[in-house]
Amino acid sequence: MAVAAVTTEPLHKPLRKKPLPAGRPREWYVTHNRRLKAMRLAIALLDTGVYYPSTATNDKICTIAERIGIHPPSDTTCRMVRALIRYGR
Repeated sequence: MAVAAVTTEPLHKPLRKKPLPAGRPREWYVTHNRRLKAMRLAIALLDTGVYYPSTATNDKICTIAERIGIHPPSDTTCRMVRALIRYGR
């Protein structure tokens, strides 16, 4: 039986970031960045085996945020993370 090697190296190069469009209201940028942060956190939670929103507590989300090196999320962002896990299937 062959066992696949586990690696922590990324399988591809990350995409280059493009500057955000200018001239939008400040709230648009806040919401956009909140969505990106929630998506990163949801992916990290899924990678650690958290598949149900009920197990994604605010404390667990904050712990994951610290582990991947981003600022602790707000309650709004935590709700968004749980919504992504719930409806993102």
